[in-house]
Amino acid sequence: MTDFILHPRLAADSHYVADLSLCQVRLNDDARYSWLVLIPRRNDISEVYELSADDQATMWQEATEVGRRLMAHHDGNKLNLATLGNQVAQLHLHVIVRHQNDAAWPGPVWGQGTPQPYDDATLKTHLTTLRDLLAP
Repeated sequence: MTDFILHPRLAADSHYVADLSLCQVRLNDDARYSWLVLIPRRNDISEVYELSADDQATMWQEATEVGRRLMAHHDGNKLNLATLGNQVAQLHLHVIVRHQNDAAWPGPVWGQGTPQPYDDATLKTHLTTLRDLLAP
């Protein structure tokens, strides 16, 4: 198997959190939302159906477990899971905890307002918290 190649846009818009059995977990750089992105470490895949059946099941299990942990930690009102890929074709799954008082509620988070990047101190603390939260 070749080394995993992360799309430059995903790399630029997010921060590395952890590697699960299939997916790399990254924190989307928008502090307005509790928003992670899971990217299966498989090259040249843009659609879920291009993954093997085992990888599809693993991706879904990883996304739902990450979502469950995030919801409990952030006391969310709703969990959004989405694969869009309209701007970045590399398969990636958004895991977003939503709150009734968040900046885009009840609409989708995409295209709403201006993203608020994490400052260095908050990012460092948040990444540590996420790594602890996602540890086996």
